[in-house]
Amino acid sequence: MAAVSLRLGDLVWGKLGRYPPWPGKIVNPPKDLKKPRGKKCFFVKFFGTEDHAWIKVEQLKPYHAHKEEMIKINKGKRFQQAVDAVEEFLRKTKGKDQASSHNSTEEKNRRNSSEERGKQSAGEEKRKASLSEGKVKKGTGEGKKRVSSVSSERGSKSPLKRAQDQSPRKRGRPPKDEKDLTIPESSTVKRVMTGTVAGFKWPPSVSEPAKDSDPHFHHFLLSQTEKPAVCYQAITKKLKVCEEETGSTSIQAADSTAVNGSITPTDKKIGFLGLGLMGSGIVSNLLKMGHTVTVWNRTAEKCDLFIQEGARLGRTPAEVVSTCDITFACVSDPKAAKDVLGPSGVLQGIRPGKCYVDMSTVDADTVTELAQVIVSRGGRFLEAPVSGNQQLSNDGMLVILAAGDRGLYEDCSSCFQAMGKTSFFLGEVGNAAKMMLIVNMVQGSFMATIAEGLTLAQVTGQSQQTLLDILNQGQLASIFLDQKCQNILQGNFKPDFYLKYIQKDLRLAIALGDSVNHPTPMAAAANEVYKRAKALDQSDNDMSAVYRAYIH
Repeated sequence: MAAVSLRLGDLVWGKLGRYPPWPGKIVNPPKDLKKPRGKKCFFVKFFGTEDHAWIKVEQLKPYHAHKEEMIKINKGKRFQQAVDAVEEFLRKTKGKDQASSHNSTEEKNRRNSSEERGKQSAGEEKRKASLSEGKVKKGTGEGKKRVSSVSSERGSKSPLKRAQDQSPRKRGRPPKDEKDLTIPESSTVKRVMTGTVAGFKWPPSVSEPAKDSDPHFHHFLLSQTEKPAVCYQAITKKLKVCEEETGSTSIQAADSTAVNGSITPTDKKIGFLGLGLMGSGIVSNLLKMGHTVTVWNRTAEKCDLFIQEGARLGRTPAEVVSTCDITFACVSDPKAAKDVLGPSGVLQGIRPGKCYVDMSTVDADTVTELAQVIVSRGGRFLEAPVSGNQQLSNDGMLVILAAGDRGLYEDCSSCFQAMGKTSFFLGEVGNAAKMMLIVNMVQGSFMATIAEGLTLAQVTGQSQQTLLDILNQGQLASIFLDQKCQNILQGNFKPDFYLKYIQKDLRLAIALGDSVNHPTPMAAAANEVYKRAKALDQSDNDMSAVYRAYIH
Protein backbone atom coordinates (compact mmCIF):
# COMPACT_ATOMS: atom_id res chain seq x y z
CA MET A 1 0.00 0.00 0.00
CA ALA A 2 1.15 3.52 -0.67
CA ALA A 3 2.56 5.44 2.28
CA VAL A 4 0.38 8.17 3.72
CA SER A 5 1.93 11.58 3.10
CA LEU A 6 1.67 14.08 5.94
CA ARG A 7 2.48 17.77 5.87
CA LEU A 8 2.20 21.00 7.83
CA GLY A 9 -1.39 21.80 8.75
CA ASP A 10 -2.70 18.24 8.54
CA LEU A 11 -5.07 16.95 11.21
CA VAL A 12 -3.76 13.72 12.68
CA TRP A 13 -4.01 11.16 15.44
CA GLY A 14 -0.80 10.84 17.44
CA LYS A 15 0.51 8.02 19.62
CA LEU A 16 3.28 8.07 22.25
CA GLY A 17 4.56 5.12 24.24
CA ARG A 18 1.86 3.11 25.99
CA TYR A 19 -0.63 5.95 25.91
CA PRO A 20 -3.74 6.14 23.72
CA PRO A 21 -3.97 8.25 20.55
CA TRP A 22 -5.29 11.82 20.60
CA PRO A 23 -6.39 14.32 17.90
CA GLY A 24 -3.99 17.08 16.94
CA LYS A 25 -2.59 19.20 14.14
CA ILE A 26 0.88 19.35 12.60
CA VAL A 27 2.23 22.85 13.23
CA ASN A 28 5.51 24.72 13.13
CA PRO A 29 7.59 24.12 16.29
CA PRO A 30 8.89 27.00 18.45
CA LYS A 31 12.06 28.47 16.95
CA ASP A 32 14.14 27.47 19.97
CA LEU A 33 12.98 23.84 19.95
CA LYS A 34 15.36 21.50 18.22
CA LYS A 35 14.05 18.57 16.24
CA PRO A 36 14.96 15.21 17.82
CA ARG A 37 17.62 13.18 16.12
CA GLY A 38 16.85 9.95 14.35
CA LYS A 39 13.60 9.04 12.65
CA LYS A 40 11.42 11.56 10.83
CA CYS A 41 8.88 13.26 13.06
CA PHE A 42 6.42 16.16 13.10
CA PHE A 43 5.62 18.73 15.78
CA VAL A 44 2.00 18.25 16.83
CA LYS A 45 -0.29 20.47 18.85
CA PHE A 46 -3.10 18.51 20.47
CA PHE A 47 -6.73 19.57 20.66
CA GLY A 48 -8.43 20.22 23.97
CA THR A 49 -5.07 20.82 25.65
CA GLU A 50 -2.06 23.07 25.48
CA ASP A 51 0.27 20.16 24.87
CA HIS A 52 2.77 19.88 22.04
CA ALA A 53 5.22 17.13 21.18
CA TRP A 54 7.50 15.76 18.52
CA ILE A 55 5.77 12.61 17.22
CA LYS A 56 7.44 10.05 14.98
CA VAL A 57 5.84 9.60 11.56
CA GLU A 58 5.00 5.97 12.26
CA GLN A 59 2.98 7.09 15.29
CA LEU A 60 0.80 9.47 13.26
CA LYS A 61 -2.33 8.73 11.23
CA PRO A 62 -4.64 11.02 9.23
CA TYR A 63 -7.55 12.31 11.29
CA HIS A 64 -10.49 11.82 8.96
CA ALA A 65 -9.58 8.33 7.77
CA HIS A 66 -9.27 7.01 11.33
CA LYS A 67 -11.92 9.04 13.10
CA GLU A 68 -14.61 6.37 13.39
CA GLU A 69 -12.14 3.76 14.59
CA MET A 70 -10.75 6.01 17.32
CA ILE A 71 -14.18 7.06 18.55
CA LYS A 72 -15.09 3.40 18.99
CA ILE A 73 -11.90 2.67 20.93
CA ASN A 74 -11.90 5.72 23.22
CA LYS A 75 -14.98 6.62 25.26
CA GLY A 76 -13.62 9.09 27.85
CA LYS A 77 -15.33 12.42 28.43
CA ARG A 78 -12.15 14.42 27.80
CA PHE A 79 -11.50 12.48 24.62
CA GLN A 80 -14.96 13.40 23.36
CA GLN A 81 -14.34 17.05 24.24
CA ALA A 82 -11.10 16.92 22.23
CA VAL A 83 -12.96 15.46 19.25
CA ASP A 84 -15.61 18.18 19.62
CA ALA A 85 -12.81 20.76 19.57
CA VAL A 86 -11.56 19.28 16.29
CA GLU A 87 -15.03 19.41 14.76
CA GLU A 88 -15.47 23.00 15.90
CA PHE A 89 -12.12 23.85 14.33
CA LEU A 90 -13.22 22.19 11.08
CA ARG A 91 -16.53 24.09 11.10
CA LYS A 92 -14.73 27.39 11.55
CA THR A 93 -12.23 26.51 8.84
CA LYS A 94 -15.05 25.50 6.50
CA GLY A 95 -16.82 28.77 7.26
CA LYS A 96 -13.68 30.69 6.37
CA ASP A 97 -13.27 28.69 3.16
CA GLN A 98 -16.89 29.30 2.20
CA ALA A 99 -16.52 33.00 2.89
CA SER A 100 -13.33 33.04 0.85
CA SER A 101 -15.05 31.12 -1.96
CA HIS A 102 -18.01 33.51 -1.83
CA ASN A 103 -15.69 36.50 -2.01
CA SER A 104 -13.82 34.88 -4.88
CA THR A 105 -17.09 34.27 -6.74
CA GLU A 106 -18.17 37.87 -6.20
CA GLU A 107 -14.80 39.05 -7.42
CA LYS A 108 -15.10 36.87 -10.52
CA ASN A 109 -18.60 38.20 -11.17
CA ARG A 110 -17.31 41.75 -10.82
CA ARG A 111 -14.56 41.02 -13.32
CA ASN A 112 -17.02 39.42 -15.75
CA SER A 113 -19.38 42.36 -15.37
CA SER A 114 -16.53 44.76 -15.87
CA GLU A 115 -15.40 42.85 -18.92
CA GLU A 116 -18.92 42.93 -20.37
CA ARG A 117 -19.17 46.63 -19.75
CA GLY A 118 -15.76 46.99 -21.38
CA LYS A 119 -16.94 45.14 -24.47
CA GLN A 120 -20.05 47.26 -24.67
CA SER A 121 -17.99 50.42 -24.24
CA ALA A 122 -15.51 49.25 -26.83
CA GLY A 123 -18.40 48.61 -29.27
CA GLU A 124 -19.77 52.07 -28.61
CA GLU A 125 -16.37 53.60 -29.22
CA LYS A 126 -16.06 51.67 -32.45
CA ARG A 127 -19.50 52.83 -33.60
CA LYS A 128 -18.71 56.46 -32.78
CA ALA A 129 -15.37 56.17 -34.49
CA SER A 130 -17.07 54.73 -37.56
CA LEU A 131 -19.55 57.59 -37.67
CA SER A 132 -16.82 60.12 -37.18
CA GLU A 133 -14.75 58.46 -39.84
CA GLY A 134 -17.72 58.67 -42.22
CA LYS A 135 -18.12 62.38 -41.58
CA VAL A 136 -14.54 63.15 -42.37
CA LYS A 137 -14.27 60.68 -45.20
CA LYS A 138 -14.29 63.55 -47.67
CA GLY A 139 -11.85 65.50 -45.62
CA THR A 140 -8.13 65.68 -45.95
CA GLY A 141 -5.63 63.06 -44.88
CA GLU A 142 -5.08 65.09 -41.77
CA GLY A 143 -8.61 64.35 -40.70
CA LYS A 144 -8.03 60.67 -41.19
CA LYS A 145 -4.85 60.85 -39.25
CA ARG A 146 -6.56 62.74 -36.44
CA VAL A 147 -9.36 60.21 -36.17
CA SER A 148 -6.87 57.36 -36.26
CA SER A 149 -4.87 59.02 -33.53
CA VAL A 150 -7.92 59.47 -31.34
CA SER A 151 -8.95 55.88 -31.84
CA SER A 152 -5.46 54.65 -31.09
CA GLU A 153 -5.28 56.75 -27.93
CA ARG A 154 -8.58 55.38 -26.70
CA GLY A 155 -7.57 51.84 -27.55
CA SER A 156 -4.28 52.10 -25.68
CA LYS A 157 -6.14 51.57 -22.41
CA SER A 158 -9.56 50.10 -22.97
CA PRO A 159 -12.24 50.08 -20.29
CA LEU A 160 -11.61 46.36 -19.92
CA LYS A 161 -7.95 46.94 -19.27
CA ARG A 162 -8.74 49.71 -16.82
CA ALA A 163 -11.20 47.47 -14.98
CA GLN A 164 -8.58 44.74 -14.74
CA ASP A 165 -5.97 47.18 -13.46
CA GLN A 166 -8.36 48.36 -10.78
CA SER A 167 -9.44 44.87 -9.69
CA PRO A 168 -8.05 43.48 -6.42
CA ARG A 169 -4.79 41.60 -6.54
CA LYS A 170 -5.25 37.87 -6.93
CA ARG A 171 -5.05 36.08 -3.64
CA GLY A 172 -2.11 33.79 -3.13
CA ARG A 173 -1.42 30.89 -0.79
CA PRO A 174 -1.29 32.00 2.86
CA PRO A 175 2.09 31.95 4.56
CA LYS A 176 3.09 28.91 6.59
CA ASP A 177 2.70 30.74 9.85
CA GLU A 178 -0.90 31.63 9.10
CA LYS A 179 -3.20 32.02 12.10
CA ASP A 180 -5.17 28.98 11.08
CA LEU A 181 -2.37 26.84 12.47
CA THR A 182 -3.48 27.84 15.94
CA ILE A 183 -5.74 25.17 17.32
CA PRO A 184 -8.79 26.40 19.21
CA GLU A 185 -8.71 25.03 22.73
CA SER A 186 -11.70 24.23 24.84
CA SER A 187 -11.61 26.24 28.06
CA THR A 188 -13.55 23.51 29.80
CA VAL A 189 -10.95 20.86 29.18
CA LYS A 190 -8.80 20.66 32.26
CA ARG A 191 -6.99 17.40 31.86
CA VAL A 192 -5.38 15.22 29.29
CA MET A 193 -6.41 11.69 28.75
CA THR A 194 -4.07 8.80 29.17
CA GLY A 195 -4.34 5.13 29.47
CA THR A 196 -3.79 1.93 27.56
CA VAL A 197 -6.04 1.16 24.64
CA ALA A 198 -6.68 -2.56 24.71
CA GLY A 199 -6.12 -4.32 21.47
CA PHE A 200 -4.93 -1.24 19.63
CA LYS A 201 -1.87 -1.87 17.48
CA TRP A 202 0.17 0.72 15.67
CA PRO A 203 1.97 -0.13 12.45
CA PRO A 204 5.75 0.10 12.09
CA SER A 205 5.27 2.77 9.43
CA VAL A 206 2.67 5.00 7.87
CA SER A 207 2.28 2.66 4.94
CA GLU A 208 -0.84 1.18 6.51
CA PRO A 209 -4.08 2.66 5.23
CA ALA A 210 -5.38 5.43 7.41
CA LYS A 211 -7.76 4.44 10.17
CA ASP A 212 -7.97 6.61 13.21
CA SER A 213 -5.66 7.85 15.87
CA ASP A 214 -5.58 10.46 18.55
CA PRO A 215 -2.57 12.46 19.38
CA HIS A 216 -3.08 13.86 22.75
CA PHE A 217 -3.30 12.33 26.05
CA HIS A 218 -5.12 14.80 28.08
CA HIS A 219 -3.49 14.01 31.30
CA PHE A 220 0.08 13.23 30.52
CA LEU A 221 2.25 13.10 27.49
CA LEU A 222 4.87 10.35 27.65
CA SER A 223 8.01 11.23 25.69
CA GLN A 224 10.40 8.35 25.31
CA THR A 225 13.83 7.90 23.86
CA GLU A 226 16.12 4.99 24.46
CA LYS A 227 18.44 5.65 27.40
CA PRO A 228 18.13 7.37 30.77
CA ALA A 229 18.59 11.11 31.05
CA VAL A 230 17.90 13.99 33.38
CA CYS A 231 17.73 17.29 31.50
CA TYR A 232 14.50 19.10 30.75
CA GLN A 233 13.88 22.26 28.74
CA ALA A 234 10.83 24.48 29.14
CA ILE A 235 9.28 25.21 25.77
CA THR A 236 6.07 27.07 26.51
CA LYS A 237 4.10 28.15 29.54
CA LYS A 238 2.81 24.64 30.12
CA LEU A 239 4.94 22.49 27.84
CA LYS A 240 8.18 20.86 28.81
CA VAL A 241 10.12 18.65 26.45
CA CYS A 242 13.06 16.46 27.38
CA GLU A 243 16.13 17.18 25.27
CA GLU A 244 18.70 14.48 26.01
CA GLU A 245 21.26 12.95 23.78
CA THR A 246 21.17 9.92 26.06
CA GLY A 247 17.39 9.85 26.07
CA SER A 248 14.85 10.04 28.86
CA THR A 249 11.35 9.33 29.96
CA SER A 250 9.05 12.17 30.89
CA ILE A 251 5.37 11.96 31.67
CA GLN A 252 3.84 15.33 30.88
CA ALA A 253 0.59 17.18 30.44
CA ALA A 254 -0.66 20.68 30.12
CA ASP A 255 -4.17 20.65 31.52
CA SER A 256 -5.13 18.03 34.04
CA THR A 257 -7.93 17.61 36.52
CA ALA A 258 -9.00 14.75 38.69
CA VAL A 259 -12.42 14.75 37.03
CA ASN A 260 -10.92 13.34 33.86
CA GLY A 261 -12.34 9.86 34.07
CA SER A 262 -10.29 8.68 31.09
CA ILE A 263 -7.23 7.29 32.89
CA THR A 264 -6.67 3.56 32.84
CA PRO A 265 -5.62 2.76 36.43
CA THR A 266 -2.83 0.33 37.11
CA ASP A 267 -3.86 -3.11 38.32
CA LYS A 268 -1.23 -2.89 41.07
CA LYS A 269 -2.37 -2.40 44.65
CA ILE A 270 -1.52 1.08 45.89
CA GLY A 271 -0.69 2.04 49.48
CA PHE A 272 -0.57 5.60 50.80
CA LEU A 273 0.95 6.86 54.05
CA GLY A 274 0.14 10.39 55.22
CA LEU A 275 -3.16 12.22 54.75
CA GLY A 276 -2.13 15.83 55.27
CA LEU A 277 -2.99 18.80 53.05
CA MET A 278 -1.26 17.27 50.04
CA GLY A 279 -1.80 13.58 50.74
CA SER A 280 -5.56 13.93 51.15
CA GLY A 281 -6.05 15.41 47.69
CA ILE A 282 -3.71 12.85 46.13
CA VAL A 283 -5.54 9.87 47.64
CA SER A 284 -8.92 11.30 46.67
CA ASN A 285 -7.82 11.55 43.03
CA LEU A 286 -6.31 8.07 43.04
CA LEU A 287 -9.65 6.71 44.18
CA LYS A 288 -11.60 8.77 41.64
CA MET A 289 -9.48 7.36 38.85
CA GLY A 290 -10.22 3.79 39.90
CA HIS A 291 -7.06 2.79 41.76
CA THR A 292 -7.19 0.26 44.59
CA VAL A 293 -5.79 2.18 47.58
CA THR A 294 -4.96 1.24 51.16
CA VAL A 295 -4.39 4.22 53.48
CA TRP A 296 -2.69 4.89 56.80
CA ASN A 297 -2.27 8.05 58.85
CA ARG A 298 -0.85 8.76 62.30
CA THR A 299 -4.21 10.28 63.20
CA ALA A 300 -6.45 7.36 62.26
CA GLU A 301 -9.63 9.48 62.13
CA LYS A 302 -8.39 11.12 58.93
CA CYS A 303 -8.73 7.77 57.18
CA ASP A 304 -12.49 7.56 57.75
CA LEU A 305 -13.49 9.80 54.85
CA PHE A 306 -11.38 7.82 52.40
CA ILE A 307 -12.70 4.51 53.69
CA GLN A 308 -16.16 5.84 52.80
CA GLU A 309 -14.87 6.65 49.31
CA GLY A 310 -13.66 3.08 48.82
CA ALA A 311 -10.17 2.98 50.30
CA ARG A 312 -8.99 0.16 52.53
CA LEU A 313 -7.56 0.79 55.99
CA GLY A 314 -4.04 -0.19 56.94
CA ARG A 315 -3.43 -0.44 60.69
CA THR A 316 0.31 0.20 60.39
CA PRO A 317 2.75 1.30 57.67
CA ALA A 318 4.16 -2.23 57.73
CA GLU A 319 0.74 -3.68 56.94
CA VAL A 320 0.20 -1.26 54.09
CA VAL A 321 3.58 -2.04 52.51
CA SER A 322 3.21 -5.81 52.92
CA THR A 323 -0.25 -5.89 51.29
CA CYS A 324 0.42 -3.41 48.47
CA ASP A 325 2.62 -3.47 45.37
CA ILE A 326 3.52 0.23 45.41
CA THR A 327 3.39 2.34 48.58
CA PHE A 328 3.53 6.15 48.50
CA ALA A 329 4.44 8.26 51.52
CA CYS A 330 3.84 12.00 51.86
CA VAL A 331 4.87 13.32 55.27
CA SER A 332 5.99 16.65 56.70
CA ASP A 333 9.78 16.68 57.04
CA PRO A 334 13.00 14.60 57.14
CA LYS A 335 12.32 13.36 60.68
CA ALA A 336 8.81 12.14 59.78
CA ALA A 337 10.15 10.51 56.61
CA LYS A 338 12.60 8.49 58.69
CA ASP A 339 10.17 7.75 61.51
CA VAL A 340 7.68 6.09 59.18
CA LEU A 341 10.33 3.48 58.40
CA GLY A 342 10.80 2.58 62.10
CA PRO A 343 9.01 0.13 64.45
CA SER A 344 5.93 -1.39 62.77
CA GLY A 345 6.98 0.78 59.87
CA VAL A 346 7.83 0.51 56.20
CA LEU A 347 10.97 -1.58 56.62
CA GLN A 348 9.05 -4.33 58.35
CA GLY A 349 6.89 -4.77 55.26
CA ILE A 350 9.61 -4.37 52.62
CA ARG A 351 10.73 -7.50 50.83
CA PRO A 352 12.10 -8.18 47.34
CA GLY A 353 9.89 -6.65 44.67
CA LYS A 354 8.04 -4.24 46.96
CA CYS A 355 8.04 -0.63 45.76
CA TYR A 356 8.31 2.50 47.89
CA VAL A 357 7.78 6.07 46.63
CA ASP A 358 8.58 8.94 48.99
CA MET A 359 6.75 12.14 48.03
CA SER A 360 7.90 14.21 51.01
CA THR A 361 9.94 17.39 50.49
CA VAL A 362 13.21 16.56 52.24
CA ASP A 363 16.93 17.08 51.68
CA ALA A 364 19.02 14.94 49.34
CA ASP A 365 20.94 13.26 52.20
CA THR A 366 17.71 12.08 53.82
CA VAL A 367 16.22 10.68 50.62
CA THR A 368 19.50 8.97 49.75
CA GLU A 369 19.52 7.30 53.16
CA LEU A 370 15.92 6.13 52.67
CA ALA A 371 16.76 4.71 49.25
CA GLN A 372 19.75 2.79 50.55
CA VAL A 373 17.74 1.16 53.32
CA ILE A 374 14.86 0.19 51.01
CA VAL A 375 17.09 -1.18 48.28
CA SER A 376 19.24 -3.10 50.79
CA ARG A 377 16.15 -5.15 51.62
CA GLY A 378 15.37 -5.94 48.02
CA GLY A 379 12.83 -3.15 47.52
CA ARG A 380 12.60 -0.61 44.71
CA PHE A 381 12.77 3.11 45.51
CA LEU A 382 11.63 6.32 43.85
CA GLU A 383 11.61 9.83 45.25
CA ALA A 384 8.76 11.96 43.93
CA PRO A 385 8.24 15.24 45.82
CA VAL A 386 5.43 17.40 44.49
CA SER A 387 5.21 21.09 43.70
CA GLY A 388 1.86 22.69 44.44
CA ASN A 389 -0.57 23.42 47.24
CA GLN A 390 -3.76 22.01 48.74
CA GLN A 391 -5.98 23.35 45.95
CA LEU A 392 -3.74 21.97 43.21
CA SER A 393 -3.60 18.66 45.05
CA ASN A 394 -7.40 18.53 45.20
CA ASP A 395 -7.63 19.42 41.50
CA GLY A 396 -5.07 16.82 40.40
CA MET A 397 -2.78 19.57 39.09
CA LEU A 398 0.44 18.90 40.98
CA VAL A 399 3.87 18.82 39.36
CA ILE A 400 5.79 15.67 40.28
CA LEU A 401 9.59 15.63 40.34
CA ALA A 402 10.85 12.05 40.35
CA ALA A 403 14.25 10.36 40.57
CA GLY A 404 15.56 6.91 41.29
CA ASP A 405 14.24 3.63 39.84
CA ARG A 406 13.16 4.50 36.32
CA GLY A 407 11.14 1.33 35.90
CA LEU A 408 9.19 2.15 39.04
CA TYR A 409 8.65 5.66 37.70
CA GLU A 410 6.97 4.18 34.65
CA ASP A 411 4.95 1.77 36.79
CA CYS A 412 3.57 4.79 38.65
CA SER A 413 2.40 6.52 35.47
CA SER A 414 -1.36 6.14 36.02
CA CYS A 415 -0.95 7.29 39.63
CA PHE A 416 1.01 10.36 38.59
CA GLN A 417 -1.61 11.09 35.94
CA ALA A 418 -4.34 10.98 38.56
CA MET A 419 -2.60 13.31 40.99
CA GLY A 420 -0.76 15.75 38.75
CA LYS A 421 -0.53 17.61 35.49
CA THR A 422 3.15 17.01 34.81
CA SER A 423 5.81 14.58 35.97
CA PHE A 424 9.55 14.76 35.38
CA PHE A 425 12.14 12.02 35.77
CA LEU A 426 15.37 13.67 36.92
CA GLY A 427 17.79 10.77 37.12
CA GLU A 428 19.53 9.46 40.21
CA VAL A 429 18.18 9.64 43.75
CA GLY A 430 18.71 13.06 45.32
CA ASN A 431 18.17 15.12 42.17
CA ALA A 432 14.44 15.50 42.76
CA ALA A 433 15.00 16.57 46.37
CA LYS A 434 17.47 19.24 45.29
CA MET A 435 15.21 20.53 42.53
CA MET A 436 12.20 20.61 44.84
CA LEU A 437 14.09 22.68 47.44
CA ILE A 438 15.21 25.14 44.77
CA VAL A 439 11.63 25.52 43.50
CA ASN A 440 10.30 26.15 47.01
CA MET A 441 13.18 28.50 47.79
CA VAL A 442 12.12 30.67 44.86
CA GLN A 443 8.47 30.48 45.87
CA GLY A 444 9.12 31.28 49.53
CA SER A 445 11.38 34.22 48.70
CA PHE A 446 8.79 35.58 46.29
CA MET A 447 6.05 35.33 48.90
CA ALA A 448 8.17 37.29 51.39
CA THR A 449 8.79 39.97 48.76
CA ILE A 450 5.06 40.24 48.06
CA ALA A 451 4.38 40.77 51.77
CA GLU A 452 7.16 43.32 51.98
CA GLY A 453 5.79 45.27 49.03
CA LEU A 454 2.24 45.35 50.43
CA THR A 455 3.39 46.60 53.81
CA LEU A 456 5.62 49.23 52.22
CA ALA A 457 2.64 50.43 50.17
CA GLN A 458 0.58 50.69 53.34
CA VAL A 459 3.10 52.69 55.38
CA THR A 460 3.72 55.10 52.51
CA GLY A 461 0.03 55.83 52.08
CA GLN A 462 -0.48 53.82 48.90
CA SER A 463 -3.45 51.58 48.24
CA GLN A 464 -2.61 47.90 48.62
CA GLN A 465 -5.48 46.97 46.32
CA THR A 466 -4.17 49.34 43.67
CA LEU A 467 -0.73 47.78 44.00
CA LEU A 468 -2.27 44.35 43.42
CA ASP A 469 -4.21 45.66 40.41
CA ILE A 470 -1.01 47.06 38.93
CA LEU A 471 0.92 43.83 39.53
CA ASN A 472 -1.89 41.80 37.98
CA GLN A 473 -1.61 43.86 34.79
CA GLY A 474 2.15 43.42 34.52
CA GLN A 475 4.70 40.70 33.90
CA LEU A 476 4.43 39.33 37.44
CA ALA A 477 0.75 38.48 37.04
CA SER A 478 0.00 34.93 38.20
CA ILE A 479 -2.56 32.90 40.10
CA PHE A 480 -0.08 32.59 42.97
CA LEU A 481 0.42 36.35 43.22
CA ASP A 482 -3.29 37.10 43.10
CA GLN A 483 -4.31 34.43 45.61
CA LYS A 484 -1.66 35.30 48.17
CA CYS A 485 -2.35 39.03 47.91
CA GLN A 486 -6.06 38.37 48.34
CA ASN A 487 -5.27 36.34 51.47
CA ILE A 488 -3.42 39.32 52.90
CA LEU A 489 -6.01 41.93 51.89
CA GLN A 490 -8.83 39.81 53.35
CA GLY A 491 -6.88 38.73 56.42
CA ASN A 492 -7.65 35.09 55.54
CA PHE A 493 -4.67 32.85 56.27
CA LYS A 494 -6.36 29.47 56.12
CA PRO A 495 -3.50 27.13 55.18
CA ASP A 496 -3.07 26.16 51.55
CA PHE A 497 0.67 25.65 52.14
CA TYR A 498 1.77 25.75 55.76
CA LEU A 499 4.10 28.59 56.68
CA LYS A 500 6.17 26.23 58.83
CA TYR A 501 6.82 24.01 55.83
CA ILE A 502 7.95 26.77 53.49
CA GLN A 503 10.34 27.93 56.23
CA LYS A 504 11.62 24.37 56.54
CA ASP A 505 12.23 24.25 52.80
CA LEU A 506 14.06 27.58 52.86
CA ARG A 507 16.28 26.28 55.65
CA LEU A 508 17.07 23.11 53.70
CA ALA A 509 17.71 25.08 50.49
CA ILE A 510 20.17 27.35 52.31
CA ALA A 511 21.93 24.24 53.66
CA LEU A 512 22.05 22.87 50.10
CA GLY A 513 23.77 26.07 48.98
CA ASP A 514 26.22 25.84 51.88
CA SER A 515 27.09 22.26 50.93
CA VAL A 516 28.40 23.43 47.56
CA ASN A 517 29.69 26.80 48.81
CA HIS A 518 27.04 28.69 46.84
CA PRO A 519 25.65 31.93 48.35
CA THR A 520 21.89 32.20 48.94
CA PRO A 521 21.53 35.67 50.51
CA MET A 522 17.99 36.28 49.24
CA ALA A 523 16.73 32.98 50.62
CA ALA A 524 18.56 33.63 53.88
CA ALA A 525 16.87 37.01 54.28
CA ALA A 526 13.45 35.52 53.51
CA ASN A 527 14.08 32.70 55.97
CA GLU A 528 14.62 35.21 58.79
CA VAL A 529 11.26 36.83 58.05
CA TYR A 530 9.50 33.45 58.17
CA LYS A 531 11.25 32.64 61.44
CA ARG A 532 9.87 35.85 62.88
CA ALA A 533 6.38 34.91 61.61
CA LYS A 534 6.72 31.54 63.35
CA ALA A 535 7.63 33.35 66.56
CA LEU A 536 4.32 35.21 66.15
CA ASP A 537 2.44 31.86 66.14
CA GLN A 538 1.87 31.79 62.38
CA SER A 539 3.36 28.31 61.81
CA ASP A 540 0.05 26.60 61.10
CA ASN A 541 -1.29 29.42 58.94
CA ASP A 542 -0.77 29.78 55.20
CA MET A 543 2.64 30.97 54.01
CA SER A 544 1.04 34.33 53.15
CA ALA A 545 0.83 34.96 56.90
CA VAL A 546 4.49 35.98 56.64
CA TYR A 547 2.87 39.40 56.08
CA ARG A 548 2.28 39.58 59.81
CA ALA A 549 6.02 39.54 60.44
CA TYR A 550 6.15 42.99 58.84
CA ILE A 551 3.29 44.60 60.77
CA HIS A 552 4.23 43.53 64.29
